[in-house]
Amino acid sequence: MNEEKKKAVVLLKTARGQIDGIIKMIEDDRYCVDISTQILSVIGILQKANLNILDQHLKHCVRTAILEGETQGDEKIDEIINIIDKYIK
Repeated sequence: MNEEKKKAVVLLKTARGQIDGIIKMIEDDRYCVDISTQILSVIGILQKANLNILDQHLKHCVRTAILEGETQGDEKIDEIINIIDKYIK
């Protein structure tokens, strides 16, 4: 596992812990704005983890595919475009 994936795993484990905390906040009938703030924090962590994975993908998988040939490179680029499209929606 490379460094970007390791960073993503740490972030995802952090998000998992925060989600458990959010569930407890809801069960304890905590203040809604505090809960919402924590949810936004988890969303930020998930986005950062996703960017780490995409960074790794671009630097390794896409680069390799482009060097191996036009078809493989085009397929990988199309995958990234689809992800970016989901991000902006």
